[in-house]
Amino acid sequence: MKGLELSERYYYAYGKKMIEEKFPMLKDRAAAGLAGPGSECLGFDDAISADHDYGPSFCLWLTREDYEKYGICLMEEYRKLPKDFEGVEGRIESAHGGGRVGVLCIPDFYYGLLGREQAPENNKEWLRIPESALCTATNGKVFEDPLGEFSKIRRKLLDYYPEDVRIKKIAARAAVMAQSGQYNYARAMKRGEKVAAKLALAEFMKNTISMVYLLNKRYTPFYKWMHRGMKELSVLPEIGDILNLLAEMEDQSGAWEGAGPSDYLYTLNRNDKCVIIIEAICSLIVQELAAQKLTEGEDNFLENHTMTLMRKIKDPYIRSLHVMEG
Repeated sequence: MKGLELSERYYYAYGKKMIEEKFPMLKDRAAAGLAGPGSECLGFDDAISADHDYGPSFCLWLTREDYEKYGICLMEEYRKLPKDFEGVEGRIESAHGGGRVGVLCIPDFYYGLLGREQAPENNKEWLRIPESALCTATNGKVFEDPLGEFSKIRRKLLDYYPEDVRIKKIAARAAVMAQSGQYNYARAMKRGEKVAAKLALAEFMKNTISMVYLLNKRYTPFYKWMHRGMKELSVLPEIGDILNLLAEMEDQSGAWEGAGPSDYLYTLNRNDKCVIIIEAICSLIVQELAAQKLTEGEDNFLENHTMTLMRKIKDPYIRSLHVMEG
């Protein structure tokens, strides 16, 4: 059983009854669910996940007024609930895993993840919040929310970025993908700088994954799960499999033996299998950008699409930012 299902079953077995019998004044006010940090909130938990911050638990989100009145007493009752449930042992919290479940204050929950108590109100505020933070704030599941305060904020976040912000981020990812994968990887390999080349590949992969999520209008998860989550996407999920090839590729130093400073300045070294994979990924990205009417032409060098992307942005402030910002 996945952790999210376990949480929901545990809530309906014990949590709902606890509120109805001991805190009837909160029956129509408390939101219940599971969201926030943790693989179980993404549905990615497995046997390895069970060694820390995992087990029967749920969140009860209260308004600040209700939290100040009832939070301590409600948490005391929450802690009295059975620890083991349906064959799953009680939750073992790590040193830094406290405060993820139990009784939580709605504005504090969002502030802790986003740096603000409400959804962003303008493009600047949206641009400032990391994608992974927005993913963490909107993952999981709300089991019940009779008052609707928690879900009201959640729905605004789930509506996704304003289009100008999304395009700005896409332009930034395109610029970094071009810089790291299509440009600096080859230069590092020519110099024999293997660590720099690996770092360039890592930067390329990270920005590629973020790009795919942006093209799907989905928030990119925490780095540990961003690749795993690509399986759930509808647009370009195949890039996840192609990235596996890049990650598993053997050393390509032999493809660069004898290459001088002027070699491969304006041509690709197709003897390097990583170069071929990078270009294949960029080709898929360009095709999807065109399909979404965000660029024109078939030039495979992503840098050459960044200014077209920037011109699509209507907000003068967002359009004025450096292409790599976002």
